[in-house]
Amino acid sequence: MNDYKRITASGTALLLPTFSFAQEAQAVVDKGDSTWMIVSTALVLLMTPALALFYGGMVQKKNVLNTMLLSFVMMGVSSISWAMLGYSLAFGESTNGFIGSIQYLWAQNISLDTPMGEQTIPAALFMLFQMKFAIITPALISGAVAERIKFSGYLVFTLLWSILIYAPLACWTWNSNGWLMNLGALDFAGGTVVHLSSGMSAIALIMILGPRKSKTLPPNNITLTLLGAGLLWFGWFGFNAGSALAMDSIAINAFLTTHMAAAAGLLSWMAIEWARHKKVTAIGAASGLVAGLVGITPAAGFVGVGGSVLIGVAAGVVCCLAVDLKHRLGYDDALDVIAVHGVGGLMGAVLTGVLATPAVNPAVAGALADGRGNLVLVQFAAVAASGAFAFGGSWILAKVIDMVIGLRSNEECEQLGLDLAYHGEDGYGLDPLGDMEPAAELGTHAIAEPTSGELTPTAG
Repeated sequence: MNDYKRITASGTALLLPTFSFAQEAQAVVDKGDSTWMIVSTALVLLMTPALALFYGGMVQKKNVLNTMLLSFVMMGVSSISWAMLGYSLAFGESTNGFIGSIQYLWAQNISLDTPMGEQTIPAALFMLFQMKFAIITPALISGAVAERIKFSGYLVFTLLWSILIYAPLACWTWNSNGWLMNLGALDFAGGTVVHLSSGMSAIALIMILGPRKSKTLPPNNITLTLLGAGLLWFGWFGFNAGSALAMDSIAINAFLTTHMAAAAGLLSWMAIEWARHKKVTAIGAASGLVAGLVGITPAAGFVGVGGSVLIGVAAGVVCCLAVDLKHRLGYDDALDVIAVHGVGGLMGAVLTGVLATPAVNPAVAGALADGRGNLVLVQFAAVAASGAFAFGGSWILAKVIDMVIGLRSNEECEQLGLDLAYHGEDGYGLDPLGDMEPAAELGTHAIAEPTSGELTPTAG
């Protein structure tokens, strides 16, 4: 088993008066490990603005700010919900393996200077590191429903999703008493918890929302997408290598395998594009490196360089081909979250079982105690359980929210553009009608004299 994550650790809080300085230490804080984890935490936070750039460049000009804000706002929503409740449900003591406790409710009983269990970093730092995962995961979902989701509905959905879907999944996989952890499932940094869950949740939201009214206009700024992809690659080193929770050989291996898988994903996606269309696109290159990063996430601390290259190549090829599914099946995944994160996370989790080796991480020996075939079956079970829970829970949440306050933007808002309709701003300070259908011209009057509450900047 991956013993490095078998510890139920306490975490940080946003409200200093609630910190506890008197927890009994079971291990000694290592300053080197703590320094690395502070850096890793900052790197993972950078990934959310990077994701905003990555997504923002691929939508229509009239929706660029709204699309970026769907990611950016999670740094506020998920930070508060995680510190106040989510962390406790994920990493609090669990008696059933499915959900934690309320021992850290409102950020209580948390130490700034002592570790929990066998970790060598302060408990507060571990909680802060895990918070950044809780921030970016719901942000990933936004790419699938960009350009049509109602802003207020999105905020309510992601707040509830973070508590009711993400926290239980984190408990299952990373809590020392989590049922998938005890089953022997390997997920180094979030193949199922982060990527598969976001992809499956995206399917549920798409089913409730339906397709966009207009999908034919070109991306507004592919240079933003390339910049975002590069920053995601940079931040992902903290995401994966930081998940070792120490500066050791496993962290270095995770850093190396992360880089190699991204490189392999980039090149293999480009190769598929060239073979099919005799040209290589910038969006394809950016998507390929992200696919490689997604694929290696569950395996980064369990496989060697050769395994990471195989995973990166497989992710680039399979995720590129998976993009075609939305055209064949007719669903509107605006920015290919299902193809890259859903398919990539699923494949990475399964390949972790195929390629994990004790030579890289001694914890794999325990997972292989009943043979390689059993480990692969366990990985399939983890994928099936996590995916079904994320999809089913998200569908119920989305359906209820849609019935109560609505999830889908009205047609007038979509024609006008969600930047002006919800935020009263324009991303480039240009004529907001420049990339719109003629019928949308009525939107210029709707801002001054709204015809519905949804067109006011404070609605959404």
